Amino acid sequence: MFDVVIVGGGPAGMAVALTLGRAHRAVLLLDAGEGRNAPAGAVHNFLTRDGTPPSELRKLGREELSAYPSVQIRAATVTGVSVADEGGFDLGVSDGGTANARRLLLATGLADGLPGPRGVAALWGRSAFHCPYCHGYECTGKPVAVIGAEPARVRLALQLSRFAADVVLCTGGEPLDPASRAKLESNGVTVRCEAIARLEAAGDRLEQIVFESGRPLARDAVFVVNVPRQRSDLAVRLGCTSFADGCVEVNEFGQTSVPGVYAAGDMARRATVPMPLAAVISAAAAGTVAGAVIDQDLLCADFDLPNPFARAEG
Repeated sequence: MFDVVIVGGGPAGMAVALTLGRAHRAVLLLDAGEGRNAPAGAVHNFLTRDGTPPSELRKLGREELSAYPSVQIRAATVTGVSVADEGGFDLGVSDGGTANARRLLLATGLADGLPGPRGVAALWGRSAFHCPYCHGYECTGKPVAVIGAEPARVRLALQLSRFAADVVLCTGGEPLDPASRAKLESNGVTVRCEAIARLEAAGDRLEQIVFESGRPLARDAVFVVNVPRQRSDLAVRLGCTSFADGCVEVNEFGQTSVPGVYAAGDMARRATVPMPLAAVISAAAAGTVAGAVIDQDLLCADFDLPNPFARAEG
């Protein structure tokens, strides 16, 4: 019986394991492999680790966890889960084994769907991005495009105009309201409304955007719309409450609607947060908080103490 089984070995999962390992909790970390940011060249906005490749950050995390003997790591996923008769959880594991846990932490993360345009998948994380805080600074002094006509895309184009050499909003054939066009153009952002045929690149570096009509647009980087989805259906199988966008609902302590089940990282968010947070440091911070709360939860159970983090019913 493990105190905690952590499903997912990205920044959130490793942060939970580190917190609980330092508290001498028996922990099993199940990690399926590469995470959401694997295509990116580097992790950014992570204090002391800015510019570190994702694979290197994972390697460093594993090395730190190896110092704590109560933490076990298995390269596997969960194939089945049920609530145990005596409490806790029984899990089937893809390596053929099983695991029993008093508490369960989900850090399975999100995966990015890329609806278009053609060619974006080959550039993802290298010169096609979605987050200005993760990759915007690297576009300083470069020609950049933003694809889309929604208000959020207009906002992003204006944001990038502060440091990119020049910004073009490409609506992809969608109309743009006159007020938005006027605001963009008065702030130096060009608008192209032609339908987009494809992105052309040299390797993983964008060279130009090709339209169905009109001249191509030479660009070094493009910001596109991504459609995140849950990488695992484990939260659904457990009956955790989710939002319409698929994110698992948690409170400020990482607790889901199912007793004993916690979630951390970009797969989960609070009701007061309008979208999943993609920042690696945010995932690690959420994991640290959840790990401490889980330890207190178990401490209260072990010694029959009142739980200051007990989730209110209803």
